[in-house]
Amino acid sequence: MIVMKLKKAGLNVFSVSLVTGLFGCQSQPQQETVASLQEQHEKFYQQVMLAAPVLPADLTNIPMQAHLVANRVAQSHYKTAAQVNYSQLGWQQRVAADWHYFDIPTSQGKLLVIDYQQQGNQLAYRYLANGTQNDLYEPWSSSKIQAFSGAIAKVRQINPELGADALIGDSNVADLITSINSYEHFGSADGNSNAIASYFINVAGRDYLSNLFADNWLKLNDSRIMFKGAYATEIFTPSTIRWQSTDSDVIASNIAYFTVNTDDPAYLDYRCDGCGLSGNKAMTTLAQAEWLKRLASHTREPLTQQPLLQAQDIDVLFNGTGNTDKTAKVGGMMQGLSQMITDSLAQALAPDDTRPAKQILDELTQGQWRVWQKIGWGPSETRSTTETVMLAHVYLPFIQGGREFTLAAQNSVPGASEKNLAVVGLKMQANFTHAFKQLLIPQKQ
Repeated sequence: MIVMKLKKAGLNVFSVSLVTGLFGCQSQPQQETVASLQEQHEKFYQQVMLAAPVLPADLTNIPMQAHLVANRVAQSHYKTAAQVNYSQLGWQQRVAADWHYFDIPTSQGKLLVIDYQQQGNQLAYRYLANGTQNDLYEPWSSSKIQAFSGAIAKVRQINPELGADALIGDSNVADLITSINSYEHFGSADGNSNAIASYFINVAGRDYLSNLFADNWLKLNDSRIMFKGAYATEIFTPSTIRWQSTDSDVIASNIAYFTVNTDDPAYLDYRCDGCGLSGNKAMTTLAQAEWLKRLASHTREPLTQQPLLQAQDIDVLFNGTGNTDKTAKVGGMMQGLSQMITDSLAQALAPDDTRPAKQILDELTQGQWRVWQKIGWGPSETRSTTETVMLAHVYLPFIQGGREFTLAAQNSVPGASEKNLAVVGLKMQANFTHAFKQLLIPQKQ
């Protein structure tokens, strides 16, 4: 018999029970309970996890440098990039951090938030976690953000005048990154997220991507972190290898890519000799969140910019600017699958308000809130678990003077089965709701 706890309409739960009678027999009430829980799981999976994101009322492309973030007197628990010196190894020991800030048991999942504060004309940060910031895991599809930004940087290394505002053959790059996030056909992209993301890995190269976590950018000094795999054996094949800028006459036919994953000398099998149970794309919440945080702060934080990337490249990634889908007002990570974060934000900020999350967030932020996100999940036969991972950046103007933060989270439950996806998703959402209350409602800490 497995008995777990339910909360509030069966949606915000840490896990869910399937109650079986002795010797496999069930009473009628127990059968009805099982059926009800299964229906709740399916409803959550379809209407929250798999759902297209809700979007804010105001979809004006607000430049990152125009974000309204609380400008407070400098405090010791936030530090600027200059104070930390991210260019030198060991910066993790120099940041303002409370690695055990969230009172979420480590058995309930991994969570790290990088919280922003404005100090004069500089951003400052504090790192908040539940003690799991260095725990290794498989990032699943959430790491497609790293694949994309690494590939665009590699393209700019080859030709500095070419970036994400481009066509690859007949395919628009903004369409491709939106399709990666939405898993849907979008403009000139066919919705094959895994194949498209594998193409970008094969443009960047696995050594190049792995080294961005190490000496070439993040300087994490964690040899366990690697990006040596792919997402599929099928790789997106553009009509030609020619890249053409969409806002100039620049054309390049020398942007090569590996047409087979194993052609990359740096490719490693999933269970390679040094890979461990986390596979060939092993990461941590600190690694993923730090990467996305530096992209989100690119125009505001020159000291930590990803080498070679330009502001318009990040705009394509976050907002899909320049896409060709005439039915969509926004693309990129704004079209990232799932409503988990928005539901949890609304519940944390207005726990007694039963209106849809969109209405609550629109009202509190004048319709200018933003959630840029990439989710990944799947059953792992290697670890005998079912897992989900979320990488996201959140902006909440007009709340406490403006709040902004980057997060990475991972959850798992025993048993490798797609039937467990809703259970692990519910577990993640319960963590989000709890953490957002701790983060955004300080008087309740």
